[in-house]
Amino acid sequence: MKKYALVLLGLFALFLGACGQKAEQKNEPSAAVSSNQKKTVNKSNNHSTETQQSSVSRSSTSSTEEGEVTHNGTYFSVKNKYGDEIIIVNKKHPLSADYAPGENPSAVAAFHQLKADMQALGYPISDNYSGFRSYAYQATLYQSYVDRDGQAAADRYSARPGYSEHQSGLGFDLIDTSGNLLEDSASVDWLKAHSHEYGFVMRYLPGKEAITGYMPETWHIRYIGQEATDIYESGLTLEEYYGVEGGDYAD
Repeated sequence: MKKYALVLLGLFALFLGACGQKAEQKNEPSAAVSSNQKKTVNKSNNHSTETQQSSVSRSSTSSTEEGEVTHNGTYFSVKNKYGDEIIIVNKKHPLSADYAPGENPSAVAAFHQLKADMQALGYPISDNYSGFRSYAYQATLYQSYVDRDGQAAADRYSARPGYSEHQSGLGFDLIDTSGNLLEDSASVDWLKAHSHEYGFVMRYLPGKEAITGYMPETWHIRYIGQEATDIYESGLTLEEYYGVEGGDYAD
């Protein structure tokens, strides 16, 4: 009887051991799933971080994209396709009153070369010209035109103080040997065809007053640099080419 009881106890112990092994085997997949979940969460977090870093990087680089108008507190500008800063001055984009850079060195050197070449070709171009103008000088000049012709008329051909390209040091007016602003057809035709070769554009084109804000000026050229030829070939105004707002004053 005792032997029989011992046999029963042995069989019962073996049964409990088998059940314990099955229970442990059922717990193993649970641990594996937990490990996979951790990997998924870590991967998701890493992707989120990479996405945020990528967004910040794109935001930083897109803040100065080509053609986007920016303002530095003194003047408005865009970046051209060569990465150069192009200052925008028109009736919607003024310069600060204290901005007085003088004549841009590259611009004035190119202007003197253009002027000398026109003189060498026999065009009646004076050594005198109108280049940089201060805010104060433009204020006096503009007011004299208003007093003479009235503000509405003056606004079509003269800039209010702070709105003149001459204040940027990049705008130049050619004068003929009689002391007048350049208008003779032969000289103007040459200027239209060749000023871009020196880095200039004809700034105020015929039929574009609603865009540039001014009536045509055959004597006024604006220094751009290497992109001047692209603008010339496009036949567009500066506003149209860079996609910036132009037209009349806001008030």
